[in-house]
Amino acid sequence: MCRGTHFSFSFVRNPFDRLVSAYNNKLLELATIPERMKAMGLRHSMPFGDFLEVVASTRDDDLDVHLLPQSSILCLDGQLIPNFVGRLEQMDRDWEKLRRRMRQEGLPSLEHLPEKNRRRSDDHDDVGRYFQDSGLVQLVRDRFGDELERFYSDVDQDQLSQGRFSQLTPG
Repeated sequence: MCRGTHFSFSFVRNPFDRLVSAYNNKLLELATIPERMKAMGLRHSMPFGDFLEVVASTRDDDLDVHLLPQSSILCLDGQLIPNFVGRLEQMDRDWEKLRRRMRQEGLPSLEHLPEKNRRRSDDHDDVGRYFQDSGLVQLVRDRFGDELERFYSDVDQDQLSQGRFSQLTPG
């Protein structure tokens, strides 16, 4: 681990939105499901609730990276590795914070953030449609609780499950 000698950063995404995106892209849009997802027991066009049940019951070691909790990706032995973590939901604001932080650290300047790999609109209305069942919301809260606590503790969880983002405290 090189945390002391390197500056690293990452951006996280609302887990409810991330799951809807993975489901739509990997199980509905693609003709062939990725092998790792097949090994988990996921099937093309399976119902969303069944998809979440499989994700919730699969150990981190067996999850496809698109479904792995971001806290598992960004932490080692419970310690957050990146020096800076921003949120996709406030990307413009956090990108500017990152640029300031890097200037303070005497690091090279970052350019403006390019947009890549965007498949859905900014309104994320589909998240709320997928999470109308409170049991599915609880399933995600249980499975991704560490991630929600670590990266979204200042955000209304009910709004996250509806694809809306509103910070409770200014940041």
